[in-house]
Amino acid sequence: MAADPPPTDLLLTIAALREMVAAKDAALTAALAGLKTKALEIEKLKLQVARLRRHRFGQSSEKLGRTADQLELALEELETAEAEQPAAAGTGETDGEAAEPAARRPRRKPLPETLPREEVVHDPESGTCDCPRCGGQLRRLGEDRAKVLEYEPGRYKVVEHVRPKFSCRSCESITQAPASLPIAHGRLGPGLLAHILVSKFDDHLPLYRQTEIFARHGIDLSRSTLADQVGHVFGLLRPLIEALERDVIGSAKLHGDDTPVPVLAPGTGKTKTGYLWAYVRDDRPCGGPAPPAVLYRYSPGRSGEYPRSHLKDFRGFLQADGYAGFGDLYRPGADGRASVIEVACMAHVRRKFYDIAENAKTKAPIATEALERIKPLYRIEAEM
Repeated sequence: MAADPPPTDLLLTIAALREMVAAKDAALTAALAGLKTKALEIEKLKLQVARLRRHRFGQSSEKLGRTADQLELALEELETAEAEQPAAAGTGETDGEAAEPAARRPRRKPLPETLPREEVVHDPESGTCDCPRCGGQLRRLGEDRAKVLEYEPGRYKVVEHVRPKFSCRSCESITQAPASLPIAHGRLGPGLLAHILVSKFDDHLPLYRQTEIFARHGIDLSRSTLADQVGHVFGLLRPLIEALERDVIGSAKLHGDDTPVPVLAPGTGKTKTGYLWAYVRDDRPCGGPAPPAVLYRYSPGRSGEYPRSHLKDFRGFLQADGYAGFGDLYRPGADGRASVIEVACMAHVRRKFYDIAENAKTKAPIATEALERIKPLYRIEAEM
């Protein structure tokens, strides 16, 4: 029978265990402090992003948008790092503080009811009705269910269109169904063409990146081939674009604005500034019957000739900012009447008074009174 260890050895063992527990406690405390620091940084970034997202008007909106996007990336990195913390730091049972960051996460929203449902039943590993421990008969008590959102990569398939030819026994004429492909002699179906355009212009996925995605599926589609197909689709969409233009320009009231966009300058290795003009019809706030619609126009510059050209056939009310390029549209004609009636933007008016009231070193009673007078207008609009 082994002899008991000397008391001195027991004291050393107890002291070592206490040091280990203290070291673990210190590490856990440091981890919790790190989580709290990251949580505070996340909340700070969320507030900054929300503030920048509210300031979307004016000449500096593009710069603010880029700043907000950078903050979104930083916020994403912090939230990812928070999720990567060791499990021990997130499941401490000492004082419940480790669960605090998770409690601030947004509540899960229900999955859309429109999505197809699939049920996967996980039977016990034994696959029988016998208990894996004692071999006794099992009886069902209930079940646990967990809904997860899953994704299956898009499937590509080859559709072979067959058009039989028929000849008449009497006159020997040939009868055949007409070709139904959107692009004559094209190799891409209408669904794939729509997917390419949505990926490029709505998801901002360049064609060369789409070729890499196709290559991962074993499909060889060069960038020049995709560009050729996109050009053909533009021709097919031209009548639809012209019909949209006639419908929007024929409206009684429009909202107009321009946005600077960087455009590649071939041969220089740099970019230049182009402008995307948006002319919007949205009568939903006032209960109008016309559906919302928007017409986009691009121009290489920002001079007044471009809105004058875009709206040369427009007759009605135009709500826009104070850009001088719209000025010629509001000038009366030979009959003393203007074909386009200016509707000023209250958001731009309020912004000037707000800047004065907030940034003035001394009190600005006129700007403050203006803000107080504008406030009821926004309250009435919210009720409407």
